[in-house]
Amino acid sequence: MNTSALIVMLTTLTLVTGLMIYFFVRVLSTPPRPEPDSYIDNDDEADRQVPKH
Repeated sequence: MNTSALIVMLTTLTLVTGLMIYFFVRVLSTPPRPEPDSYIDNDDEADRQVPKH
């Protein structure tokens, strides 16, 4: 393998590995989003929602 091919291969390998680590850490460090307790609470139409007691 000549020198230019080795440089391209190592650059590509480093770039892909770096991006993978960056996005992996970003996904793991994202805080969870609060979700409603039920599906009905997630509905926007007022006539479908359960009245609160």
